[in-house]
Amino acid sequence: MNRYASVLYILGILIAGFGVLMLLPLSLSWLSADGAHSAYDEAVLITVASGIALSLSARKGRREMQVRDSILLVALIWSLLPAFGALPLYLHIADLSWTDAYFEAVSGLTATGATVLSGLDQLPLSINFWRTFMHWVGGLGVVVLAVAILPLLGFGGRSMLKAETPGPMKDSKITPRITETAKGLWVVYVILTAACALSLHFVGMEPWDALMHAFSILGLGGFSTKDASLGHFDSLDIEMVVIFFALVAGINFSTHFLVLSKRSLRPYRFDVEAHYFLGFLALSCLVLAIYLWPDGIYDDFLTTLRYVTFHSVSLATSLGFATTDYTQWPVFGQLWILFLGSFVACSGSAGGGIKMIRAVVLYKQVFRELMRAMHPRGLQNVRFGETVIPDHVLHSILGFLFIYVVSIVSMTLLLIATRLDVMTAFSAVVACINNTGPGLNLVGPATTYAVLTDFQTWVCTWAMLLGRLEIFTLLVILTPAFWRR
Repeated sequence: MNRYASVLYILGILIAGFGVLMLLPLSLSWLSADGAHSAYDEAVLITVASGIALSLSARKGRREMQVRDSILLVALIWSLLPAFGALPLYLHIADLSWTDAYFEAVSGLTATGATVLSGLDQLPLSINFWRTFMHWVGGLGVVVLAVAILPLLGFGGRSMLKAETPGPMKDSKITPRITETAKGLWVVYVILTAACALSLHFVGMEPWDALMHAFSILGLGGFSTKDASLGHFDSLDIEMVVIFFALVAGINFSTHFLVLSKRSLRPYRFDVEAHYFLGFLALSCLVLAIYLWPDGIYDDFLTTLRYVTFHSVSLATSLGFATTDYTQWPVFGQLWILFLGSFVACSGSAGGGIKMIRAVVLYKQVFRELMRAMHPRGLQNVRFGETVIPDHVLHSILGFLFIYVVSIVSMTLLLIATRLDVMTAFSAVVACINNTGPGLNLVGPATTYAVLTDFQTWVCTWAMLLGRLEIFTLLVILTPAFWRR
């Protein structure tokens, strides 16, 4: 017990803090008289009491955290916080099983956006607020927020941030102290969220809808307050705002922080990954619109381009909003926008997938091997911008890609073994591990994940957690070596 006292102590504080956050929807429930306040009363009491009890039980054995402790803490945070986040949903929504409630909360905190709920238009305001607020909290990372307060508790936070931060370049830092880094990222996050909410309200959304959709957009989640998602509003202006802020959220937040701190747009110019991100998306939108136009799905090319652009950006950034049922497109179009979510988002963003920097480096590594085959004695370096990628980073990326593919294949086969059809199984796993949300066929944008059995739902839940922590953070704690002294 003493060995993990530091982990349990901090975990308890974070759980208690998470319970305090529930006071926001609780207050909203009382003010709007939406009838959900009793669920929040119980949820807040259970969460805060559990957190305090855990911290008190472990307070005497505290010590400085090591890398192994940080990895375990990250895994526990992302596994246990959803259990408490699920309580308001489970206690209020009739006939909602614990499996589905936990799935919904994991989807919220991992900013996936896959849902098992229907009748969203009739849900209490505070319930929809809590669902989207979990997106916002989880989008940039509960862990990054926690890192900002760890020094106040007497613990360093750099190893913890490294365990959670997405992308292969985890040792880079934008300010000398990790606390300042975390605080700076959250300042940018709050500013962009406020700008998004105000923009959505300006183009026609009601204030609460604008705020809740802004939570989803900046967290790159996908929960909406409407069953028809953004298709409910049928507004080109709203879609343009969503596209803009989804693109902003898909870029490394470190770049936004540098722009804000230096009061200059120059950091955007030198962010090579952002250039690939925007360029590949633009090319995909144009090519896919040209491909779909002859099929006559939409009236004209501009309308086709509108829907293709929205859904390409939405799924590529792992936002997951929809304005139409894209499963009516030819299969190539469906699979293409689903695959975009596998690699397009930038590292250091709230997006999912393997990230654009890994995809580009892998492509350049393949090109280097081709050059080596023709010129065995030639010196070939893999560069990203002006940076030469070290071999150990290349090996790490190759290892990550291998386990990423193995995870998708194994979980897809597992779902197929439960008699789920291939397209639904494959798309559900890809959408969940990339934290995209909607898949294809039975789990497409016009349906929900409620069609899955409990076992299938748990497989998808595991996929979401794997994707959010980029696989290794969770898998490493399953190895015997991790638990050896």
